[in-house]
Amino acid sequence: MENFLKNKKVALIDMDGVIYDSMKYHVRAWQQIVDELNIPFQGEDIYVYEGMVGTEIINMIYRKATGKGISKEKAQELYNRKSKLFREIGHNDPMPGTARMLKALERAGIRRVLVTGSAQHTLLDSINADFPGAFNSGDRITALDVTHGKPDPEPYLKGLALAGVKADEAIVIENAPLGVHAGKGAGIFTIAVTTGPVPKDLFEKEGADIIFPSMPDFASVLEAIIQ
Repeated sequence: MENFLKNKKVALIDMDGVIYDSMKYHVRAWQQIVDELNIPFQGEDIYVYEGMVGTEIINMIYRKATGKGISKEKAQELYNRKSKLFREIGHNDPMPGTARMLKALERAGIRRVLVTGSAQHTLLDSINADFPGAFNSGDRITALDVTHGKPDPEPYLKGLALAGVKADEAIVIENAPLGVHAGKGAGIFTIAVTTGPVPKDLFEKEGADIIFPSMPDFASVLEAIIQ
């Protein structure tokens, strides 16, 4: 495989499903909220919607089921409840292979910047403890820093600006089709890692430059490249 790290200075890295094996807890929290609304819901959809602003996910689920939208106020209320549920049932489970991936990038001299559509402090506050030294202080873009979440390229454009690099000096590491869409929209070489049940063809449709079947596989390739 070609050295896709050549001339790269920064890796812009998603959190849920990349840093943490947290998507299963998001699905459980969403499922409880949607059950209360008494509308049909496939948990796997959350893996496809992942990266969007939470209230937009609520609106999309509701519109898909009923054919109509939901008020901003109601969407915010439901998302706040979903966030509370996530905090109650979620755990800080590092994604297998992620520590190796981050260490390989560090050895390659590549700066790591977190770019996530989440604002879940239970995970955000744990990163420095779970992955000491992997991210410099302040090297993160979260849902609180953007106006438009993924699939809009704004989160990754802000990541580039934060790192002070051009698009061709960065890579994006994602696990969700909408995140891949956002990375490509920002003009960045975008790597998809299929850590969830999302079919490979959805990543191909969004233009992922490389698709890996798991985080350990991705970490192994990184380690081979930097030898």
